[in-house]
Amino acid sequence: LCLRERYFFKRQHVDANMTAEKCDAEIKKKRIYNVYNKCKDVNTFILSDYEKVKAICKRQWSHYKNTGFTKSKAKFSIVRCDLRNKGGRKPNCQYDGELLTNRIVVVVCERGSPVHYQKDIGTFESNNATRGKIPMDSTSLPTNIHV
Repeated sequence: LCLRERYFFKRQHVDANMTAEKCDAEIKKKRIYNVYNKCKDVNTFILSDYEKVKAICKRQWSHYKNTGFTKSKAKFSIVRCDLRNKGGRKPNCQYDGELLTNRIVVVVCERGSPVHYQKDIGTFESNNATRGKIPMDSTSLPTNIHV
């Protein structure tokens, strides 16, 4: 594992000061794009410091459905940024942000560090449940999988 993958994970997915209103600005500032400068459809920020997120890969984890993914035991607040202008290209990426709380985070770990954000899972305490919706997985790609 190179340091570059850990750096990219931290830059793209960990920001304790992120808010739903800052999606456009932060994604542009952190240069978060897909290949060929296309806007990323979804990007999720974990509202925590990096050491707490890294702990998912060390001691605060469990396996996720025999997939090789690692599921956090701790619950996190996240900001999910969904691309508003599908098919857009940088620098014209526009996002709608949403704050979600009490989320279990699922990542790929290599050598004790997270290198890929796979999804997050709502819990019964999450704000999705308080709005009367069934908790739904949230991934880096759009999904309709219910937990």
